[in-house]
Amino acid sequence: MASIPVDLELKKAFQELQTKMVETTQKLKMSDIQIESLKKTIQHAKLTDSEILSLPADTRMYQGLGRTFLLTTPQDIKKDIEEKIKTSDEKIKNLEVTFASVLFTRISFLASYNNWIENSRI
Repeated sequence: MASIPVDLELKKAFQELQTKMVETTQKLKMSDIQIESLKKTIQHAKLTDSEILSLPADTRMYQGLGRTFLLTTPQDIKKDIEEKIKTSDEKIKNLEVTFASVLFTRISFLASYNNWIENSRI
């Protein structure tokens, strides 16, 4: 059985495509992990907010700051929670845009791979 000669340029191009595929797969996984983490942060913040609303208005509340705790009002804590939710939502939107661009890269990889297969058959 004779082996099929492989063009060195095509082989090198295929190796580069494989490297790009591994990179895009890693980026997709990282984006997905970060999105899930931010969603958990939002869920935790909303749960904390609902618990604060169930407390009486004159309840003394403390907010952690490094190794210390500061006496704060429930309104200040609620404001911080809303800011945390807003920031997390913005980060999720940015990550979803990145996720879409990585998916586009992956699709272009598959198209390049198909072209490589067609060229190697010639």
